[in-house]
Amino acid sequence: MRVLFYMPGAGWSATERVIMTAARGLAARGHQVFMACCSATPVEATAQAEGVETILIDGEASAAGGAWDLRKVLQEKFVEVAVVTTERDHLIVASAMRFAARGGVLRRVPSFDKLEMQRSGRLALKLATAGVVVSSERELKEGGLPGWSIPMIVAPIGVDASAYDAVEPAARADISAPQRGLLIVCHFDPSGRYRLGVVFRTLALLAQRHPNMHVAVIGPGSQDDQLRMHAAALGVGPVVSFLGPREDEQRVMRAAAAGWVVSSGDAGACACLDFASLRVPVIAERSPLTQHYVAAGITGLLLAPGDASYTASAVAAFLKGEEKRVAMGNAGRTRVQRDFPETATVDGFEQAVNAAGDRTKWATT
Repeated sequence: MRVLFYMPGAGWSATERVIMTAARGLAARGHQVFMACCSATPVEATAQAEGVETILIDGEASAAGGAWDLRKVLQEKFVEVAVVTTERDHLIVASAMRFAARGGVLRRVPSFDKLEMQRSGRLALKLATAGVVVSSERELKEGGLPGWSIPMIVAPIGVDASAYDAVEPAARADISAPQRGLLIVCHFDPSGRYRLGVVFRTLALLAQRHPNMHVAVIGPGSQDDQLRMHAAALGVGPVVSFLGPREDEQRVMRAAAAGWVVSSGDAGACACLDFASLRVPVIAERSPLTQHYVAAGITGLLLAPGDASYTASAVAAFLKGEEKRVAMGNAGRTRVQRDFPETATVDGFEQAVNAAGDRTKWATT
């Protein structure tokens, strides 16, 4: 199958990471894979490093201009299926498919995010045969919106756990943490601002019992001055370091005694799997996403949403038992290997691509 992944973003996130896993895996199985991306971006660099053919696009083009330019690519490369991750991209690619008189479109929804359709999305469904890719059976059972020609398909997020064995812990001096004491690494994205506030309030309650505890916050948006001000207002500023997005993110995670996940979507899913693969137990607020990726009491601790006093009590008990934390970390690693292998991601995308590549279902009128 000839598959194009349309990724016009200038940055790199967990969503790009999942897409690159799928692209690399499909290429290894003999599919002809193309990555449509902008020049001099992390997506282009990673695709080239992974041996995936890149097609440069103009990320600043209008939807109509982008669709018209992409039409030529679809025809020249004989693309049969395209994968997108946003509604705008869906419209652009569906329009290009209609101009080129070929192909199906798959829209991948980030892990446990709600699929929403505005006017542009509804128009895209009329232009080209389309389907939805989700990350879990629960999302599949909850269903989506009507109008999709291809049944919803599950492509789980998975990782190669063995690839984490070579990851060395970051030096504490490099993450502004004291040389001794308990280190918690908190994975953040902008959706987790309220949940990070619970972490700060919990720290304030635990400070007297755990004077040597330190929290390092990583992830996009984690160097926001408002977060620093919030921590300072609660008196926990000195025990929190805000590191921002890091190229050595997994090395920082490896250094932790526990990983606290406040991010959501693909960022939250990948953070849970990264910590588990590194044998680091996870702390997170209970949600459909965290219940899927964290086995409560076995691979980590799931907390009632928003209750700082309860959270402080539960976290204090969790931090006391080093042997139990180590056992949870080991159980997390085993669970990733069993339930979240990277091959499952590729299997799911391959099933979706094959369904979308069925020419008898392609829109022709």
